[in-house]
Amino acid sequence: QVQLVESGGGLVRAGESLRLSCKATGSVGFIRLNDINCYRQAPGKQRELVATVSAGGSTIYVVSHRFTISRDNVENTVYVQLNSLEPEDTGVYYCNLNNNWGQGTQVTVSS
Repeated sequence: QVQLVESGGGLVRAGESLRLSCKATGSVGFIRLNDINCYRQAPGKQRELVATVSAGGSTIYVVSHRFTISRDNVENTVYVQLNSLEPEDTGVYYCNLNNNWGQGTQVTVSS
């Protein structure tokens, strides 16, 4: 069993940055063997993959060159850096590991 807790969301203006954190707890071996994803869901839209980091810490995917993803396998925490935010980036950002999901953190970008 794995629990995921996101933090770092907030209300920012267009052009500003946020760093989201996703803390994983539970089976450490399982956590460290799996890729971790960050998704977002905007109001009225489907959930969208934002970024994926491999078990070893390599970036597998990012939806925009404005974002980066990294992980600390000592702290079992994933970081998603969101730069030059745009109003279209508004949504709830979720952490995902295998079939486990966090509760999400709200990102709101005003124009």
